[in-house]
Amino acid sequence: MRRLFLPLFFVLTVLASAQTLTVGSKKFTESYVLGEIAKKVLNDAGFQVDHRQGIGSTGIVWEALKKGDITIYPEYTGTITEEILKKPGLTTEQIQAELAKFGVRMSPELGFNDAYGLVMRKDEAAKLGITKISDLRTHPELKCGITHELLGRKDGWDPLLAKYGMNFSDVKAIDHGLGYEALAAGQTDVKDCYTTDAEIQKYNLVVLDDDLHFFPLYRAVYLYRQDMPKRAVDAIAAMAGTIKEPLMIAMNARASKDKAYGQAAVMYFQSLGQKNAKIAEENRWQKTLQLTGQHLFLVGVSLLLAIVISIPLGIVAAKPGTTSWLILSVCGVIQTIPSLALLALLVPISFFGTTPKTAIAALFLYSLLPIVRNTATGIQQIPPSLKESAEALGLSPGDRLRKIYLPMALPLILAGIKTSAVINVGTATIAALIGSGGLGDPIVKGLSLNDNPTILWGAVPAAVLALLVQLAFDLVDRAIVPKGLRLK
Repeated sequence: MRRLFLPLFFVLTVLASAQTLTVGSKKFTESYVLGEIAKKVLNDAGFQVDHRQGIGSTGIVWEALKKGDITIYPEYTGTITEEILKKPGLTTEQIQAELAKFGVRMSPELGFNDAYGLVMRKDEAAKLGITKISDLRTHPELKCGITHELLGRKDGWDPLLAKYGMNFSDVKAIDHGLGYEALAAGQTDVKDCYTTDAEIQKYNLVVLDDDLHFFPLYRAVYLYRQDMPKRAVDAIAAMAGTIKEPLMIAMNARASKDKAYGQAAVMYFQSLGQKNAKIAEENRWQKTLQLTGQHLFLVGVSLLLAIVISIPLGIVAAKPGTTSWLILSVCGVIQTIPSLALLALLVPISFFGTTPKTAIAALFLYSLLPIVRNTATGIQQIPPSLKESAEALGLSPGDRLRKIYLPMALPLILAGIKTSAVINVGTATIAALIGSGGLGDPIVKGLSLNDNPTILWGAVPAAVLALLVQLAFDLVDRAIVPKGLRLK
């Protein structure tokens, strides 16, 4: 017994010492880089670390931290006070006290300020004589491309307009990365920025002086759960004041150039004298296989649940009446809910959070309508004479359903399942919006960083997978549906 106990104790000790921590990040370059830095710091402290890149906007990643889906993520003091706590002007001690109510702590400041700002093309700003935000008052004709998050923040666009007494006739919501492309191409004239964005130098832009001091300080920190091990807390705290703005801008520039966030993060460790520091970049083929496996899991589980639920609902909906109308109407309404809105509704529910369960639930709901409708239609289209013959033979309702109605409706039912499956393959990319993997991960990352090759990295396999799924269901159709019943 003692011989068995000692090896078991050793294994448990190793597992405990290799506790896995999860780093999260938002959907922009700097957050990816800071996430990679935290991952290596915690790895070097002896922890197994997973980095869930690009989980989403502030609200989604904050919910993930509160629920324990992630352990730590990079944030900014201005966002914490203005957007998360909604209590501007708090001191560091007050911020810590407020965060403690949610089981969260804040690290010391990392050493740089990444405030919001407004940028213009240098040549355009010089031509119009604009150097500060208040100069924009006399140019309401300028086209503005503002990120969705700033448009909705309490310290965002509308309060900024009110503070400066500005009004613009053309304001469009646009993704952060795509906004820089639009600005450089002359499609917009003014854009919001983070003051450490590498694109400011890349596109020869100028940050307008915030002469009325509207934007608060956005000092970079990490938010982490109170239950994070002390050794990990100490490792993160040791980073205090070690990242200055020039270094952060240089890391952002490196990451923006080749999308190698790990290599950009290495620059931080080299600045500390670790000349041989390395962060292994992911193998594209291995990563693609991993993402494809995650994608198939999301599609498979959600589709199986939809089949189990939808066919009985379709059988009930086949009988004309109020119940039928209600079932089809509810399924139809669910189909019209935008995917992002549906995720936003599910994430705050404690059972879901930012886990694959949320994506599976959303995909399940989107799968209902085609299967329910086709099942109901298939049964309704059975000739009345055939139904009367079945009754005349004395078959029970259950026997009529199993032996006649469902086999006759099988081609339409399979068509509905195939439709749901193909739609699910495309829709499953929404899982990446909450950091739940799948082939949507590179698509979302590429969109947020305006990187077409990264978008194609996810889009092409997803399209191929949809074709393969359709082919697989065509083969199933040929295998189990009698030739005379197949849909023409």
